[in-house]
Amino acid sequence: MISPITARRARVSLFLCLTIALVLYNSSLFAAEHSTEFSDRRPIRIGASLSLTGIYNEPANMIKRGYELWVQETNRKGGLLGRPLELQIKDDRSTIEEAQRIYRYFIEEQQVDLLLAPYGTPITLAVSEITETAGYVLVSAGASGTQIWNREFKYIFGVYSTADRYFISFLDLIGRNGMDEVSIIHENNPFNIDAAMGAAEWAKKMGIRIKQRIEFSPGKNSPKEILQQAELSDNTALIFCTYPQEGYPFLRALQGQPQQPGAVGMTIAPVHPLFAKRLQGAAEGVFGPSQWEPEERIPYPGTREFISAFRRFAHVPPSYHAGSAFAAGQVLARSIEATASLDNTVLRDAIFTMDTVTIIGRFKVDNSGRQIGHNPILIQWQGGKKAIVYPSQLKTADPQFNNRAR
Repeated sequence: MISPITARRARVSLFLCLTIALVLYNSSLFAAEHSTEFSDRRPIRIGASLSLTGIYNEPANMIKRGYELWVQETNRKGGLLGRPLELQIKDDRSTIEEAQRIYRYFIEEQQVDLLLAPYGTPITLAVSEITETAGYVLVSAGASGTQIWNREFKYIFGVYSTADRYFISFLDLIGRNGMDEVSIIHENNPFNIDAAMGAAEWAKKMGIRIKQRIEFSPGKNSPKEILQQAELSDNTALIFCTYPQEGYPFLRALQGQPQQPGAVGMTIAPVHPLFAKRLQGAAEGVFGPSQWEPEERIPYPGTREFISAFRRFAHVPPSYHAGSAFAAGQVLARSIEATASLDNTVLRDAIFTMDTVTIIGRFKVDNSGRQIGHNPILIQWQGGKKAIVYPSQLKTADPQFNNRAR
């Protein structure tokens, strides 16, 4: 019988081989000669709401820059269907109600041609009810909660791996390095519940015992009080499933604990370029699942050009949220180019059959719109810098545990 670890290695190898094969016939978005001539001056109007302020602002602002760069680069090449793109982004202030109001405005009053997705599973769940009813395609660049694709909707598509698969690589690493227990601390919202429950399920499959799973509501208990329940030890790994605003205080509080875990993994916050600057020493050694990293050795078409273009555009390195936003634009553009249409039902059908490679990797969905072609990677902060530590084919450094390389 093939072991789960051997099977996972085979799947990673197969994915990378397929990616490289697909790269051979996918041209870089940035390689073509740019043009600002449009055969039709009527703009293709695109609307989106993003959490530019509030609790989701850090990743959402990365998505904003990714969307804007996609529009800029597409227009420099002559737009789509010979027409320029015109993007309008409104701030939903990290609230479901404001996001719903904005998408109704774009659909009912502005009657835009296309929509881009908001950030976060809670907001995406609510907004997609509106876009589904109106028949607008939504390529989700900022949400991965499994509930989104369990509703038999036909117009929403995921760009990256779902939340329940985020910690597979982290669990594989800790198991290989002698840790046989894991504690999980998570917020009680859809995305973080999915990530926590997925981590628990994969831990069981790998023979790693769940020492504790602690659910919390932001503001009810302090991170220090919650950590005291976690029973930390060298042989126990610790997973935080939180949005950044809640995650940073946990890592600061963890730094002051007398007993440290053998390894620490956290959703979302560690992928941000300013993570170490915000946390100083508390960032050291933290692992984080990532959908993509601005590493030029990653073999996807347009990756190097995107990294350079984004740095010029935003004056910071991109996170995977920026890459995912740009990739969502690529998917939408390819559906338009393939069909020569802006009819959202026609675009929906094209995306369902699509199997392509974007700047962040393979894009392929199942019949629910769930992403099945893309696999996350794992990063770790070492010496104030992000390093890719998994999978082995892409790693830029060996993983470290308790500040000791094993």
